[in-house]
Amino acid sequence: MLPLAITSDTLILALEFLFVIVWVGTIFVVITENRNPVKTLAWVMVLFFIPVIGFVLYLFFGMDMRRTRIISKRSLSQLSQRPLINFSDYAVSTPPAPYGKLVNMMRKAGLSYLLGGNRVEVYTDFPMMLSSMLCSIASAKHHVHVQFYIFMDDAVGRLLRDVLIDKVREGVKVRLLYDDVGSWMAKNRFFREMREAGVEVYPFGEVKFAALAQRVNYRNHRKVVIVDGKIGYMGGMNVAERYYRGVSWGRWRDTHIRIDGMAVNALQMSFFVDWYYATRELVDNPVYFPKMPPMGETALQIVTSYPMGEWKTIMQGLLQVICQSRQYLYIQTPYFLPTEPILMALRNAALAGVDVRIMVPRHGDSLLADLASHSYYKEVMTAGVKIYQYEAGYLHAKMILADDNFVTIGSTNIDFRSFEHNFEINAFIYDPKVARRMKHIYMEDLEKSTRIVLSEWKERPLWNRFWESLVRLLSPLM
Repeated sequence: MLPLAITSDTLILALEFLFVIVWVGTIFVVITENRNPVKTLAWVMVLFFIPVIGFVLYLFFGMDMRRTRIISKRSLSQLSQRPLINFSDYAVSTPPAPYGKLVNMMRKAGLSYLLGGNRVEVYTDFPMMLSSMLCSIASAKHHVHVQFYIFMDDAVGRLLRDVLIDKVREGVKVRLLYDDVGSWMAKNRFFREMREAGVEVYPFGEVKFAALAQRVNYRNHRKVVIVDGKIGYMGGMNVAERYYRGVSWGRWRDTHIRIDGMAVNALQMSFFVDWYYATRELVDNPVYFPKMPPMGETALQIVTSYPMGEWKTIMQGLLQVICQSRQYLYIQTPYFLPTEPILMALRNAALAGVDVRIMVPRHGDSLLADLASHSYYKEVMTAGVKIYQYEAGYLHAKMILADDNFVTIGSTNIDFRSFEHNFEINAFIYDPKVARRMKHIYMEDLEKSTRIVLSEWKERPLWNRFWESLVRLLSPLM
């Protein structure tokens, strides 16, 4: 018994010593990452006072991925060579005033070229979007590429599955990416049936226990469909029956767009970067990047961002839009958890006399996110920002409109997760016609919304304000 006792004590001592080494090393790593000092101090405090729980939280939510490359420079150069050749023929040489600096910044930070000759159609109703998308897929002759954050094994998901399987049987190449966390409710059988039928299906950021700590916090939130390299769909709608049925208190209000034109080449490039990340297959065949005649008069940039990037491209672009807005800035977002730069820019714009309006859902899909969002309302309203709560259902749209000249639509929410943790994609659209269309839609939504009155908001019970402020501390994790 004595040797066993000595061995057990020695083992425990060794494990304790190992944990101390790992604990100290983790604190050292946190400090040397040179993040925002407030974040660094917060993680150091958590690790210091609750070391075991803090270490687990850091593994899941705190690891900095900025130095990790999603794709090598050599592979990215090879992949982007073909679309960049096409872009040179369709790139707009003179950016629309006053967005020249914004266009240049997006090009330098994210290879986002301003491409003309596109046609953009806007959908705010899921059945209409789904019908259009299925018709486009049915017309495919060469390939269909599908990417969504959420796939549900329900009536809508199975309908799309069957259409994709039919296209494979016709000889069309079909590739599908789904986020492994966002689509966790879909059974393996759902995706296996597509694989067995010939659809190339892969999860993005597959979560297994060994890789859980590094991947669970970095999700692919993009929703993209590409047909023959000529037609593209993107926006805020996923593949689920609830988008069709709506919610118990009303419709599911979302925004999606269809793009016809050379900008689809940029969507294709984004898809293939994600495809490479998920499969390590580099696809750069020029057949996927066709040239085509002008399809419309809209100039736009496809802008992507991801947590491994050197730049927070979409957040930086939105920051530029807010700062240079002169007349009005209309925003729709399901969550309002702004980063400090976005928060300051919104307040500055309102103080400078810009008509800043933010529309959020009256009832959200996350109690914690709602509470945290509420903690920011007073802060922006005191500067003159107007906040409206959409009452006719659940507002899931992600849209920013500025000065009748610019609109961005995509997958990006106004929250920490979209700006810092997720793989996101937005269209930056420079077209007064599209802007006026979105302004009309926004005004229609205003009629179904109620403005929050600052004086009444200040009178909420102290207990409510306390819980909102407490949950706000978790904003970077939501």
